[in-house]
Amino acid sequence: MVIDFHTHCFPEKIAERAIGKLSATSGLMPYTDGTAEGLKKLMKQDGVDISVVLSIATNATQQTSVNNFAKSIESETIVPFGSVYPDAEDALNELERIHSMGLKGVKFHPEYQNFFVDDEKMKPIYKKISELGLICVFHAGEDYGYMPPYHATPKRLLRALSWLDTPVVAAHWGSQGMGQDTLQYLCGTEIYIDTAFGYGTTPKPIQQAILEKHGVEKILFATDCPWHAPAMELFQIESLGLSDEEKKQIKSGNARRLLKI
Repeated sequence: MVIDFHTHCFPEKIAERAIGKLSATSGLMPYTDGTAEGLKKLMKQDGVDISVVLSIATNATQQTSVNNFAKSIESETIVPFGSVYPDAEDALNELERIHSMGLKGVKFHPEYQNFFVDDEKMKPIYKKISELGLICVFHAGEDYGYMPPYHATPKRLLRALSWLDTPVVAAHWGSQGMGQDTLQYLCGTEIYIDTAFGYGTTPKPIQQAILEKHGVEKILFATDCPWHAPAMELFQIESLGLSDEEKKQIKSGNARRLLKI
């Protein structure tokens, strides 16, 4: 089994526009058309059994529609996470709604949502997430569409981690473009690290050092689809000198434990 812990898709009526805008901002070429069906087609082609879809509310008015869409695409092969906008007045209530809908986690993108992960204002939100037992996923490190200072560096994530009593995932090998800081601040903590967008961007020696210092039991296979295809990231995992059992843990075992499936 292969579980991709980090993917994205959009409602059909806005998918083309959303993908076009994000592609233009980042300079990245998408590997799907941005729809749920496009994701499923690529999953089948590249051998992925289940994808976690991470939606992001980029303003306060989007929360309800973003989370309704997430719930609408839930299936045997799609596990959707919700999102809240940190500055929304009803963020805590929306977290309650996310939980009541049966969604298993929430995604934050501190660049898109314009907040620092270790800002004191986040404490009530993190407390509510912890009380509800939701998995908390952060975009971590650099972003191709933004300039520094970045809002979710490993050092800041380490501080935020102390305010969360629930599974936390740092995307992009712990922090895109900041591998040495990931090794210094995050490896050896309780945080989970996903492999999204690692192929060709996170040097192989950094990946191997993270695996050695952090342990394979806290690494989650992920792609950041549509921005990378599963075949790319699976090829990368196969190149790291892991045993069959270690690869099994990364590709699905750790995710199954987190998602309780």
